[in-house]
Amino acid sequence: MVKFFSKLIALFQQKEEEPDPMKYLIAGLGNMGAKYDGTRHNIGFDVADHLAAEFNVPFSNDTLGDLAEFRHKGRTFVLLKPSTYMNRSGKAVRYWLQKLNIPKERLLVIVDDINLPLGKIRLRGKGSPGGHNGLQDI
Repeated sequence: MVKFFSKLIALFQQKEEEPDPMKYLIAGLGNMGAKYDGTRHNIGFDVADHLAAEFNVPFSNDTLGDLAEFRHKGRTFVLLKPSTYMNRSGKAVRYWLQKLNIPKERLLVIVDDINLPLGKIRLRGKGSPGGHNGLQDI
């Protein structure tokens, strides 16, 4: 897991030469409710929760989702767990990108991918939604 977070930070640091402070939005997609807790479908929420715990920051309920914020190496990271349900995640992500004035190039979306084996994590800079309704909505 440490390797994953190191790769995540490195991804954000690539191609960025603007002065600090820089803000990034990490949107962990999932569905609210106990029915989805612990399921593969909620891996985005689980990763966001893990990051918040690692940086000892609480989530607070806000417009269209739960938010937490932490700083790391001079950068500000905003974690978002949309409350719009997976297939309507675009509404929450667009709202927070605009409200926080974060360009889409500084957005990371964390989702499940049925095409990956369980336990496999992949980072990609671009591509199609691959049939994922949450990504399609974003």
